[in-house]
Amino acid sequence: MATAEQKQEGLHRDSSDFVITQTFDAPRELVFQSWVEPERLAQWWGPVGFELSVLALELQPGGVFHYGMRAENGYEMWGKFTYQQIEAPERIVSILSFADKQGNPVQHPVSATWPLESFNTMTLTEENGKTTMTLRSTPHKATDEQHETFKQGFESMKQGFKATFGQLAQYLARVQ
Repeated sequence: MATAEQKQEGLHRDSSDFVITQTFDAPRELVFQSWVEPERLAQWWGPVGFELSVLALELQPGGVFHYGMRAENGYEMWGKFTYQQIEAPERIVSILSFADKQGNPVQHPVSATWPLESFNTMTLTEENGKTTMTLRSTPHKATDEQHETFKQGFESMKQGFKATFGQLAQYLARVQ
């Protein structure tokens, strides 16, 4: 549910929330480190078949994770997380956008009506040595049309995140 603050600012609409959850056979601290350490992120973040370059990672409110991804065919794209809150090792709140090489937000490469930014909350809980990660994402400062496009993209986002989180699971299995 949206907090009163989020509703007041108009930044959060429950009907537009994309939520995905996955459990990893790894302790919460390791999963958290895998999200915030450049050398770990480079091992798993992004679409399958892309090589990740970490251009900046400043783990503090207002700091950014700016990254580039390169496909085997040479296609390149960039993204950026702007951190809002960090509560190690249980929560990261950020604003995510596609970006240019300099880190400026840019429109989705294949959708003119995709929201320019999304507001993301990633939470980690641990039980019996396993970590459950929940990612909640909603359009940020978006029009009604952008919210609708975002909702229509849920299935594609689910497939993409499942593949990315599969890479995270493989990484975690290798480093434990």
